[in-house]
Amino acid sequence: MKQEKQKGCDSRNVDRRSFLTGLAAASVGVAVSPTLYAANTAGAGGASAIAPTLPTAGKSPLTTLNNGVEMPVLGVGCFNLPTIQTADVIHFALINGYRLVDTAKNYGNEKEVGEGIVRSGVPRSELFITTKLWIEDFGYDEALRAFDRSVNELGLDYLDLYLLHWPVPTDFAKTIAAYKALEKLYADKRIRAIGVSNFNPEHLRMLTEQTEVVPVLNQIELHPFFAQQAAREANEQRGIKTESWSPIGGGFITLPKDPTNIVRLLEERTIVELGQKYRKMPAQIVLRWHIQHGFIAIPKSQHYERLLANIAIFDFELSADEMASVDALNRDLRAGPDPELFDVPAFRAILERRRAGV
Repeated sequence: MKQEKQKGCDSRNVDRRSFLTGLAAASVGVAVSPTLYAANTAGAGGASAIAPTLPTAGKSPLTTLNNGVEMPVLGVGCFNLPTIQTADVIHFALINGYRLVDTAKNYGNEKEVGEGIVRSGVPRSELFITTKLWIEDFGYDEALRAFDRSVNELGLDYLDLYLLHWPVPTDFAKTIAAYKALEKLYADKRIRAIGVSNFNPEHLRMLTEQTEVVPVLNQIELHPFFAQQAAREANEQRGIKTESWSPIGGGFITLPKDPTNIVRLLEERTIVELGQKYRKMPAQIVLRWHIQHGFIAIPKSQHYERLLANIAIFDFELSADEMASVDALNRDLRAGPDPELFDVPAFRAILERRRAGV
């Protein structure tokens, strides 16, 4: 009797968020997990009423890093993801086709990311998990200890990618020492690939001159308002992949430098009109721009419908002229900190300003 009732799946027993998630999935053409989909379709005309159009759940294509490891080109970011929601968000993302998850020690949610991974039931071999070494843990021995803490928090035996979170120009010797610790962890096969984040071309030059393993990836702030051409070229010259954080310009809204003049990339006429042409959301147009440039993108959202939309970008393609029109939006406008000026005191100053509401 109990089995029969579950099979019927009365829509009154489905929470509102799950039901709306099913509708959102259908609207962007992404499949949800079989269990959730069955629950969402019951009482709404059956499976045929809102059947998804992509049975593969929109899994991201892969790109090959300079050490031969394959990595998804689209993932889910965890910066500013509320801790209380993190496990739910990661679980939802993974059962709906995401395989790349990007977090960091400094985000404060590694443990919750690990919980979401376990709950998803997705085999570890299918996942690509990235976390980052925080600048206060730079130095050789400090980095080794911090790595152990991160994998323990995540509940993993190994990492797919470990990054230096920022360079520290005022103490680059510690930056080098930290990277050498990553090289050891890589040699010991505890990490499949190592890289950096927020490194300018000069930082990359100094790093590669003093270390052995070329980073596989440099994760930088990158979006149509901040094209980072010099950094992209420096990466490409060394065979380093470029990964975009804040790929849809969310930093301008969540941490505006001028709250009275908030810049909104997704309201740009070029982006909006391309969305209308392709029947896509503005964020999907911007993410498609990243993918076609060969970048890896890690948009963050705690909203289920946006997570579904973000990964539904592999069924259309922007023309060369359309790509150029998005390129033309560049303003060299940075939302996050400048790597040349970022170190531990600068970070603490940022925290104080945020606490003070400045």
